[in-house]
Amino acid sequence: MNNLRPRIIPTLLMENNRLVKTVKFKNPNYIGDPINAVKIFNDKEVDELIFLDIGCSKKHTSINYSLLDKIASQSFMPLCYGGGIKSFEEASKIFELGFEKISLNSILFEKPNLLTELSQSYGSQSIVASVDVKKNLFSKLKVYDGSKNNSINEKIVDYVKNLENLGAGELLINSVDLEGTYKGYNISLINELSNILTIPLIALGGASSTEDFKKALQAGASACAAGSLFVYYGANKAVLINYPTDFIDEL
Repeated sequence: MNNLRPRIIPTLLMENNRLVKTVKFKNPNYIGDPINAVKIFNDKEVDELIFLDIGCSKKHTSINYSLLDKIASQSFMPLCYGGGIKSFEEASKIFELGFEKISLNSILFEKPNLLTELSQSYGSQSIVASVDVKKNLFSKLKVYDGSKNNSINEKIVDYVKNLENLGAGELLINSVDLEGTYKGYNISLINELSNILTIPLIALGGASSTEDFKKALQAGASACAAGSLFVYYGANKAVLINYPTDFIDEL
């Protein structure tokens, strides 16, 4: 594999200690066991993995440190975890388990300084600021708070630039309206944000092919993340954990 190519990152959703997949953040479909997925991705020599616990994020369940410990102990690749992190102590525990990065999302609406504290202690390269965007009733794209199911009024460009200034080392931008749809990334948004940011931008939401990766990278993304593409196979969406390296190496 060519180590110089851009990172392509499977993003796995968890709920109740199981892997699930959603469409537009709704109707979670059972996919399988997180540990089994890690073992498969180990064999595929994946660049890194992102685990997002949507149960912790939206239902405010507790972080399952025992499960995260098992995931970290089985993984041969860099790991990022997001979901339910509300304090410096919780983030520190996740780092201690062996995760290289943490992703912060909804908590930043309430405690933006947590981003700065963690960045100063662990290095900005370890902190991913995750931002969900969604069209409102007037079809205007806004920053979306999934934990409260509402949007905020601040402009997207101002919000993400502030996260960079607070100490984020990477920005993960996820388009809710495209998530799980295979309709491709929001290329115009990627282009707009990449022009104002100096930190790496990870695109998420809508990928269906290598062509989508190429378009996102050409628009300014530093890395591409995807979910459905790596857990489903074929038109009927058969569950199959996969990472076709020949398809990835075309980039």
